[in-house]
Amino acid sequence: MIRLGMLTPSSNTVLEPLTAEMLRGLPGVTAHFARFRVLAINLGEAASAQFDPAPVIAAAELLADAKVHAICWNGTSGAWLGLEQDRALCAAITAATGIPATTATLSLMDAFAALGAKRIGLVTPYLAEVQRAILARFAASGLTCVAERHLEDPGNYSFAEHPAPKVDALVREVAAAGPEAIAIHCTNFRGGLGAPALEAALGIPVLDSVAVSLWGSLRAAGADPRPLLPRGRVFGLGGPRTELSHKS
Repeated sequence: MIRLGMLTPSSNTVLEPLTAEMLRGLPGVTAHFARFRVLAINLGEAASAQFDPAPVIAAAELLADAKVHAICWNGTSGAWLGLEQDRALCAAITAATGIPATTATLSLMDAFAALGAKRIGLVTPYLAEVQRAILARFAASGLTCVAERHLEDPGNYSFAEHPAPKVDALVREVAAAGPEAIAIHCTNFRGGLGAPALEAALGIPVLDSVAVSLWGSLRAAGADPRPLLPRGRVFGLGGPRTELSHKS
């Protein structure tokens, strides 16, 4: 039995049921969740303070009580606050628990690397200021965003209220620019169920953050993600774990 520990934004209602649904295709693997408070997404001081490491590490220590084999910060804050923050968080989690750790954003970077994708598209529900910060961080990592869509939603709970067909339509709009891969980067956004059909229709990898987080968690735990390939092309990717910060 492989147990995956997921650190979850408190107001997120999408990632737990979607992760459980995906894992129906992988008997012997279970996901276990711990929450800490995240209520709004913007670049203000109060919103940024939601991601201070202390409550995250405390939640990770509770997951360690369940003897999980990997811990994932199943949120995308590293995309605008910086990959270095996610790397430091993973190192701190592993130091506190002895358990390998990853994040949604670090796993996304691994997926881009495994695909060899440099020209990417981005779909989120975020405010323009957050989207600009993400694009700047991606550019610093050598990625060129050829098209993006965002919804000016301050979230976080409200991100889940956008219906899946709306997310799918945004992906199709971004696909028109011909990116090598498209990221749906928000774990409370309804992109995961539509991603496989979009990949088939568009001929472009569509990397939904819930699926990407699950893929990264499985790899961190030493489990084979390939049985979940019907859930998205990401589950068939291999390659080096370029962004995993720490593994014991």
